[in-house]
Amino acid sequence: MGLLLKKKVENGAVLGIWQVDEPVDFFTKSLDLQAVEEAELANLKGRRRLEWLASRYLVHEMLLSMGYEDRMPVLKDEFGKPHLWDTPFHLSFSHSHELVAVILAKELAGIDVQRIVPKIEVLAHKFLRAEELASLKPQTRLEHLHVYWGAKEALYKAHGRRELDFRSHIFIQPFDYQASGQTNGWVEKDGEEWRFEVFYEIIEDYILVWCL
Repeated sequence: MGLLLKKKVENGAVLGIWQVDEPVDFFTKSLDLQAVEEAELANLKGRRRLEWLASRYLVHEMLLSMGYEDRMPVLKDEFGKPHLWDTPFHLSFSHSHELVAVILAKELAGIDVQRIVPKIEVLAHKFLRAEELASLKPQTRLEHLHVYWGAKEALYKAHGRRELDFRSHIFIQPFDYQASGQTNGWVEKDGEEWRFEVFYEIIEDYILVWCL
């Protein structure tokens, strides 16, 4: 299927979605990986290997369209947060079933894509605070839950320092759910606070959420 979506969003950020139905060798033949990337890829098998390759390929395609002719390697810091070598961009990945999503931004950013599935209900009490839970309405409860989950995942990735509890450290301003919209979110830990704008939309059977 290939590129499903690429668009500029808030503050000059660019996001892209790739629908993966290509074989592994489509990506391995197209990517000139560095040794550190090869070592990371060697530890991955099956679907995880395919998603890893597709995400790097999508980053390269997005950078090409932005004028970067040479492929920039995707590296990871000591916390496992991905970053791009020798570019001004912050980077975040997500994947769900056949979709891979990427955001590139000149500020801290995070992205999450999730297929809408009923089983998220059993997890709600683990990631929602009381005021967030109270904002849910029966007719849009399932989609609303996915936005909250995606928003907290996106903030977790943007913060990039692990050891965050979704209920204790990540806060989403309660909002009325619509097919697309925005709210605010923040991370509080160890006396520090990081604030973000949160945006979301439905793409077919998926919820896409990003934060800046």
